[in-house]
Amino acid sequence: MDPIDTDATIEADLARRIAGAPPGAAAEAEDQLCRLLAPRLRRYGLRHLHDVHAAADLMQHVMLLTLEQLRSGALREPARVVSFALGACRMTVHEMRRGRIRREALLARYGDSLPQAALAEAPRLDDRRVADCLQRLSERARSVIVMSFYDDQPAEAVAAMLGLSPGNVRVIRHRSIARLRDCVASGWRPA
Repeated sequence: MDPIDTDATIEADLARRIAGAPPGAAAEAEDQLCRLLAPRLRRYGLRHLHDVHAAADLMQHVMLLTLEQLRSGALREPARVVSFALGACRMTVHEMRRGRIRREALLARYGDSLPQAALAEAPRLDDRRVADCLQRLSERARSVIVMSFYDDQPAEAVAAMLGLSPGNVRVIRHRSIARLRDCVASGWRPA
């Protein structure tokens, strides 16, 4: 038996399992179907869009569409899931190209008359001032700020590590940010 025929049989079986399952009961079949179809859809996108990111977006869009159609029972012939997915790729690429052509035509026609947005440079923080202001906070407040923003920990994790309640951590964090903002804005300079 040809490997392509075997894959088509497996995909058809997975599609039937997804289409016949109650909501949420076919997660394993959905995962397997995605693992089989996703590389093909990505290759289709690369071949026709010539962009890795656009191909990944196409693959994700078509996989979601395919799973939604299977789950809702809207795909009349689940055994033809590969044909459906590749057809959806073709139609999506066609729509993407039409949209790009429309945008380019609009820009060519009206682009010169559009006002240019002024790009403002983001203000730079004085790192030394921020560090000095951070040192002026109490040890507990400084720990909450560092754990929340540098370590990217949620309030619950910070609370568990410091022996506080999550609500108390949020209050400390809120007040500390206000103190830091005031300190940095005041122009305080260390001696």
